Amino acid sequence: MSTLKKVIWPQIILFGDSITQFAFQANGWGSEISHKLARKCDVVNRGLSGYNTRWAKIVLPRIVPISDAPIAAVTVFFGANDCALEDKNPAQHVPLQEFTDNLKDIVKYLLSIGVSNDKIIFITPPPLQEAAWEKECLLKGSALNRLNSVAGQYAQACVQAAGQSGVDVLDLWTLMQKDGQDFSVYLSDGLHLSDKGNQFVAEHLWTLLERRVTNLPFILPYWGDVDPKCPESSLLCD
Repeated sequence: MSTLKKVIWPQIILFGDSITQFAFQANGWGSEISHKLARKCDVVNRGLSGYNTRWAKIVLPRIVPISDAPIAAVTVFFGANDCALEDKNPAQHVPLQEFTDNLKDIVKYLLSIGVSNDKIIFITPPPLQEAAWEKECLLKGSALNRLNSVAGQYAQACVQAAGQSGVDVLDLWTLMQKDGQDFSVYLSDGLHLSDKGNQFVAEHLWTLLERRVTNLPFILPYWGDVDPKCPESSLLCD
């Protein structure tokens, strides 16, 4: 008796902080990407709320090990915590040069497990709406611990690290402020994404992902193509 061949879904891995962890909430950007790729690819959420790149590169081998499943793409979405002000939030703060080095180390690890440069996409932190985020900080008993200008420095470093590592980058910090638009509509609390922000990320990320997944086949036959008299002949073929 022959052994049935296992059906293996390719994977897109979303690796990041809370903005990634929340990506599968209602109207989340991860949910939208997953919906577009139903029956073609598993979209795997590996978002870790509060994490910076220092911690991320340590845990990466534990959460993205060598696998039988082919990886179609990996998004690396950090910086919103790394850019926390050192004097206000030393636990999450990562110096700019270390942040850059950590991003490069993440790429090196992914390359070591067979994920090629063209499958890796960096995403910069979005802009910070300071007044709204300050309210959140005050509710938690702390002072404003991030600045939009500093977030911009980390976004620029992310773009430069992407170029030096030969990977794509989605520069949210720049795009959301393009032409002086009111970027606060993209944020729910000054830092995390609103519904409109999630839609913005999904749309712009899809433009980068689409060419990477356009040739992925539809997994298992469309129901109308299954032979009702002998479904095995349709469902058990390669």
